[in-house]
Amino acid sequence: MATIVLPADTNNYGHIFGGRVLAMADKVAAMVAMRHCRQPVVTASIDRVDFIRPIKSGMIVIFKGAINAAFNTSMEIGVDVEAENPLTGERITACRALLTVVAIDRNGRPVPIPPLELRTQEERDRAARAAERRRQRLATREAF
Repeated sequence: MATIVLPADTNNYGHIFGGRVLAMADKVAAMVAMRHCRQPVVTASIDRVDFIRPIKSGMIVIFKGAINAAFNTSMEIGVDVEAENPLTGERITACRALLTVVAIDRNGRPVPIPPLELRTQEERDRAARAAERRRQRLATREAF
């Protein structure tokens, strides 16, 4: 998904509001998750966000999402955000986010999702890291 940054999207420094980036990342995560499970989904948590470089007015923002791991009813979705200068084509990595999304039924109750097919070693490694993050999230959630 891509969009252009307009002045109304920016703060007094001419950089996009972080909340705008998060809202778009949330939409991308939801679309990725729904395509996998073919169910409605809700965001359970935004687990990590790293704003790496500012995104300036006039830049094109490209959002790329992928499932890192699928569990019983939830998925960890990674969203990478790039900013492109439309005049030069130069791209920078501007933001990375991890979101947990849960599949639900029409009553809003979690439902099982299909497993993720892990074909490459990179995909297996990414899923293992996501499973460890999930374990840590669940352990700290009780203390929160």
